[in-house]
Amino acid sequence: MREEHLADGETIVMQLRTHPKKVIKPILVLVLLLAVLAALWIVPLPVDGTVLWFATLVLVVLGVAAAAGPFLRWRTTRYIITNQRVALRTGVLTQSGRDIPLYRINNVTFEKQLSDRFWGCGTLVISDGTDQPGMVLDDVPDVEAVQRALQDLVRQGKQLSDD
Repeated sequence: MREEHLADGETIVMQLRTHPKKVIKPILVLVLLLAVLAALWIVPLPVDGTVLWFATLVLVVLGVAAAAGPFLRWRTTRYIITNQRVALRTGVLTQSGRDIPLYRINNVTFEKQLSDRFWGCGTLVISDGTDQPGMVLDDVPDVEAVQRALQDLVRQGKQLSDD
């Protein structure tokens, strides 16, 4: 989030991206496809050169398709916590977002699957007491620390409004 998108007096407390584990599988697929491609060119095969070039083209297209989408989604998904709101921004070609003002937040929970515990991330669920479903932030790095920081911000905001 850029400074010009912030309200008067609003400051960014945390700016997060989903955990890099999101791109590990696509990278492994890409490495596998590159190994197959290298084997095609190194191992002598009784095929015509045109077939070899066609197979190369197919493997390159598959590699780009397997890696580009997940990588771009990872690069363009951001979680921003300011002193006034929580914002989710995502999108490659079309950007979308959702904001929840801190004063509306009534519950912040986290979930950690076994694999999340290994990677040190988890899912943060923010409820705001409206009819809309809670904001779900997937694969948040160090999710417990983010939850505590967010709860502190919500508590501080409620104390200021009570004064």
